[in-house]
Amino acid sequence: MRRAAARPRSGCPALRLAARLHITSDWGKAVNLASDLERHAAERPAHAAVLFEGRRLSYAELDAAASRLAQGLRTRGIAAGDRVALYLPNIPAYLVAYYAAQKLGAITVSINAVFRSAEVEFLLADSGARVVFTVAELVPFVPPVRGGRTPALEQVVVCEGEAPAGGARLEAWSAGFEPSFAGVDCAPETPAALLYSSGTTGFPKGVTLTQSNIASNIASAARCSGYRPDDRLAAFLPLFHVYGQNYIMNAAVHAGATLALFRRYVPEQVLEAVGRERITMFFGVPTIFIGLLAMDLGRYDLSSIRYEMSAAATMPEEISRRWTERFGRRVYEGYGLTECSPFACYNDRVEHRFGSVGRAIEGFELAIFDEAERELPRGQWGEIVIRGPGVMQGYWRRPDDSAQALRGGWLHSGDIGRMDDDGYVYIVDRVKDMINVAGFKVWPAELEQYLYRLPGVQEVAVYGAPDPERGEQVVAAVVPRSGSAVDAAEVIAYCRANIAAYKVPARVDIVAELPKSATGKILKRVLREQAAGAAACARA
Repeated sequence: MRRAAARPRSGCPALRLAARLHITSDWGKAVNLASDLERHAAERPAHAAVLFEGRRLSYAELDAAASRLAQGLRTRGIAAGDRVALYLPNIPAYLVAYYAAQKLGAITVSINAVFRSAEVEFLLADSGARVVFTVAELVPFVPPVRGGRTPALEQVVVCEGEAPAGGARLEAWSAGFEPSFAGVDCAPETPAALLYSSGTTGFPKGVTLTQSNIASNIASAARCSGYRPDDRLAAFLPLFHVYGQNYIMNAAVHAGATLALFRRYVPEQVLEAVGRERITMFFGVPTIFIGLLAMDLGRYDLSSIRYEMSAAATMPEEISRRWTERFGRRVYEGYGLTECSPFACYNDRVEHRFGSVGRAIEGFELAIFDEAERELPRGQWGEIVIRGPGVMQGYWRRPDDSAQALRGGWLHSGDIGRMDDDGYVYIVDRVKDMINVAGFKVWPAELEQYLYRLPGVQEVAVYGAPDPERGEQVVAAVVPRSGSAVDAAEVIAYCRANIAAYKVPARVDIVAELPKSATGKILKRVLREQAAGAAACARA
């Protein structure tokens, strides 16, 4: 069986050197994710850990705040293994609460800050969280303490704004305690974090990541992306998402770098801050890079940026090439899932290949399986399966779902892809996004690659809609560039001239915007649901 990690060259130069020197990471030792914070607070106490809205928080100050809160949590009975929920936007208190919980060996539960009452209640009930940290504007969406569906919830702690009656303030929970508190030793397999799946099929599942899952993964992220202590990382992607939480926040703290933290992504505010704060590393998702290419960036000082990275969704090859042509730098790409902490592949600096998400990183193996779960030869497409040190322990309290996802010792990604002879992985599409047109498979990502070549196209999403005769039909939703007009008939004619007839969209919708998640990922399920609803109404 051929596997990517077994090939002689890794996707990261530093890791290739480590392999030649037979250097290995010993994740069998006791570990605590807060130890990186403690180490940098001791060695470089004055170095900036967080920049936020004109404020500066040093490593010593961040560790002191987390230490005081950890003692406050312990005094109130929170111990190793207890769940501590973070229902917070990107504010410094997120890091304080996260590392305070980690110091105790508690399990952090990340809740999407755009979630509302029913969603928040489900996650708190499913995780059994005892305390939730939030802000005043989100308190109305938190269920009652010790309520019928959330009996484990004991306290709501407000980190910003006024606390409601019966609530508590973060400052009160931290007051009177010492500024130093060493994290407890945790076994490598100890659960450290629950990050819930997006819930595109059924209810969200809590991805259980262990201390060693995260510790090994952030170390690989920092090495492959080349983090340095003098780097300043733009952190506008949500910290409740695994990309923001591990690849950016935890990996930055591991490297002793500085987080330039933003509540949310507002392009003008972020771009102005790049010049003001001398930000060196910029992390986004494809839709952000697409939007930036459409902007006049000449009025911003972006000279400090040395590195850009895209993840969380597949970057269209046309967009990647356009960025490189304009700025002279590649947008580096990573691939993985929440279920693998998330980093499994990296499109490296030495042998970057457009259209690929790269090769397996240190310790990981990737393979392509057919429907019978047999490995396919290089070049053939099938399901991407993954194994390695970042792969989750399982889904929280869902043994059947865990066994299904991890069957045969591999994490089954649900992504369709192929691997070339050098181990580079190319994503074809998600299994659930495949369109079945009268028995013919249509992969939306392939058609989207063609449509991005049209000069007037800003964004595009291709998806399947119900069709009474063919099962499904291909639909393209297109957002025109500012100042440009896109004609639906011309888009269809272009497709007919370039691709097979069964792949040509039956309909092209010109829209002002596409539905997106909090991380900027285009939500095709919303488009499919809207199409299904319209079809049902037409039949009625």
